[in-house]
Amino acid sequence: MPRQQALITGIAFLLPIVVAAADLSLLTTLLIVLALLVWAWLATLVGLGRKPGEEAFVLDTITASHFAEKVRWCLDKLGVPYEERRWAGTLNAFYRGRTVPILRFRTGRVTSHIGNSSEILRYLWGTFARERPDAALFLEPTPERTALEKRLDRYGRMLQVWVYSHLLDEPELTLRAWGVHDKRVPAWQRRLLRWLYPVQARLIRRAFRIGPASYERAKSGIEEVLSEVDRRLGEQESLNSILGDGVPNYTDYAFAALSSVWALPPNMGGSNEPLLDIEALPEAMRRDIEEFRHRFPAASAYVDQLYREHRDSRDANEPRDA
Repeated sequence: MPRQQALITGIAFLLPIVVAAADLSLLTTLLIVLALLVWAWLATLVGLGRKPGEEAFVLDTITASHFAEKVRWCLDKLGVPYEERRWAGTLNAFYRGRTVPILRFRTGRVTSHIGNSSEILRYLWGTFARERPDAALFLEPTPERTALEKRLDRYGRMLQVWVYSHLLDEPELTLRAWGVHDKRVPAWQRRLLRWLYPVQARLIRRAFRIGPASYERAKSGIEEVLSEVDRRLGEQESLNSILGDGVPNYTDYAFAALSSVWALPPNMGGSNEPLLDIEALPEAMRRDIEEFRHRFPAASAYVDQLYREHRDSRDANEPRDA
């Protein structure tokens, strides 16, 4: 059913171009639209009639989303089966009004969905705290954890500005981060992403107000969070938890997942190779990464440790590059 929906969406995107190029009549266009509506309706009926399978969850992501990585990591740690459905870059956000991550789940024959990483984690805690109390304990939203998570989510948004400030003028690197070589992304989306890159880049600049001033504010905010985490970890005998809990919880995984866009761990998202090669990055971006690692050694080491010791390579054998 997800593939059918993706195909219907792709045809809907391309329909105006087809109509213009083929100079179709109004009647022909209306018939095509009617056929698409009937197809979408039948796909919905098939979905309602389908029995829930083992994987009751579907997680919508994009290749380089650190917020999606935050949720993906917690799902893997929780040990619940799920299907990951990857979309290309920002197509969903700008053309369908849907940002990732989105968690879709079935209760009986009804499919619902929830967005925003923090809300998804609250739902997982509420769902599994009773069913799997030991496995779900790391998701318990104590006041200290939720307060830290809010700061980390702001850190994640500042990192988006930081990344785009460096990469938007590097189309091939940005397209790679958006999944143009990721075979888990539908082929039509990967092609469309290349065609639409100039439009996408312009929309990103406007949406995030990309410019020298926003870059400086974002970098300052990133360093403030890294400084706080570095101080907290430096006060402990071992790197076990930012809040000193003794064992990692969801805020620790969130910090590592959000930091992945500059730490560039080899197993982000369960892959078996880095999303981007640090040597291929713009010089200014490499300087920032070296500065983060030099000025905040405990925080940097903690990200590496969490990815090395606590991140399973769930998708390691799935194809990525064309």
